Amino acid sequence: MTDGAATSPGAVLVVTPPPTPNGPLHLGHLSGPYVAGDVAARALRAAGRRVVTQCGLDAHQNYVLARAEALGETPADTVARYGSSIHAALRAASIRYDVMADPLADEGYRRAVARLLTELVEAKVVEVAPVSLRACAACGRTLHHVRVAGRCPACGAGANGGTCEGCGGFCTAANLAGARSTCCDAAPEPVTRTVPVLRLDEHRERLAEFWSRAVLPPRLRRLVASYLDGGLPEVPLAYPTDWGIEWDDGLRIDVWAEMALANLVLPARHLRPDADTLAGYLDAWRDVDEQWIFLGVDNAFYYALLIPALHLAAGLPDRPTGLVVNEFYRLTGAKFSTSREHAIWAHEFLATEDPAVVRAFLSWDRPDSYESDFRPEAYEAFAARYAATLAGTTAGLDGGLADTELTRGEQALRPEHFDPATAVRAALAAYPGAPERAARLLGVVGGAEPAGSDG
Repeated sequence: MTDGAATSPGAVLVVTPPPTPNGPLHLGHLSGPYVAGDVAARALRAAGRRVVTQCGLDAHQNYVLARAEALGETPADTVARYGSSIHAALRAASIRYDVMADPLADEGYRRAVARLLTELVEAKVVEVAPVSLRACAACGRTLHHVRVAGRCPACGAGANGGTCEGCGGFCTAANLAGARSTCCDAAPEPVTRTVPVLRLDEHRERLAEFWSRAVLPPRLRRLVASYLDGGLPEVPLAYPTDWGIEWDDGLRIDVWAEMALANLVLPARHLRPDADTLAGYLDAWRDVDEQWIFLGVDNAFYYALLIPALHLAAGLPDRPTGLVVNEFYRLTGAKFSTSREHAIWAHEFLATEDPAVVRAFLSWDRPDSYESDFRPEAYEAFAARYAATLAGTTAGLDGGLADTELTRGEQALRPEHFDPATAVRAALAAYPGAPERAARLLGVVGGAEPAGSDG
C-alpha cells in the first residue's frame, strides 16, 4: 500500500483464536477476529513486514463433546463435520493462515503440548497441588466450561464456566451464582483433586509490567485493573474429565491451557521446525519482533491474563504485544448464536455473494467498540454503493483530498490503531479521484492481493 516502508528482520505474529467446531462459522465470527486479522496481516505484508499468521480448530472445547452427544455421534465426527465447513468458509472469505493447527489429526501437536506442560511442571513453573473443584452431584462429571451454568459473580450475566460474555471475567463452577450442571441439572458438589495449577498472583509484577506496555483497548484495561485490585485467580491447567489432550495420571489438559501452551509451541515450530523443547521454543521466539492478537471480548480473560502469565512464567521474553478486541455482532437485534441457530452461516452466504464485498462490508460494520447490528438491507445498500463506485458512477474526492483520505485509510490498518471501517470509507470516497491507489487499499480489505507468506 505504501512505498518505501521500513522492513523488519523479525516476524510479526498475528494470532486469531481457533474457532470451535461445534457448528459452522457465521457472519458474526467473520466480522470479529477472522476478517480483521487477515486484513491486518495483508496490510503489514504490503508495508514490507514479515508476517506469520496463526489459527487452528478449537477441537478440545467440551462444547464439541456436548454437541456430539446431542447429535448422537463421536466427537471426532462432529469435528470433521463442522471443521470442514469452517475451513470452507475461511477459504471462501480469502482468509489464509501460515499455521493452522488441527489438534485431532496432528498427534505431534498433542505430544508437544503435553510434553511442554510436563517440562513446566518439572521446572516448577507450574505447581501440581490439591485444588477444590466442583463435580455434578448426579453423575460426578467435573464441571467446567459448558458443563456448568449460572450467573457471573461480577456482573450478574448468565454464564458458563470459563469466561463471562457480559464482562469478560473468569467464571468457575465454584464462583458462579446459582450454578447447576448442564448434564443433569444438578447442584455442584465440592471435590478436591490434585492437578497442575497456575497461580496468577505469583506473576503479578511481571503481568503488570506486560500490561503497562501492551496495546489494550479501554475495556481490557479496566478488566485487568479489576484483577489487580481484587486479586488474580489460580487457574487449573488440567482436569479429571472426559475430553481433551491426555496428560498425567488420568488428567486431560484444559482447553485454554492447551491454547496457552500451543501459542508458545506453534510459532516456534513454524520458525524452527526442529524445536521440540522449552529451550528450543524460547530460542525460536527470538525471531518474533512483535505479536498482535485479534479476539472477541468473550476470550478476554484468557488472552489478557492466562496466556501472558503462562508465557512469562515459562521464560518467554516480553515483546511488543497488542490485543485488538471486538464486541459481539448482532443479527437484526439479537446476538449471533451458533447454539440457538440465530445466524447467517458464512459458507452459505459467501457461496452467493462477492467475498470482497462481504469482507469490505464486515470491515465497515465491524463491532469494534460497540455491538453493531447486521441488517440485510444495509448490506444490500452497501453492495450497491460499492459496485457503483467501482463502475465510476458515484462522485467522490479527487486530487489532493483523495490522496489525503487514502493516507488516512492506509494508516487505519496499522494494528496499533486498527480501524478497517475508516479504511473502507477512505477507499470508496477517494476511488473516483485516485482509483489505482484506492483499488490497492480495497484489495487489502477485500482479500484480492496474494497473502503469500515469507515466514
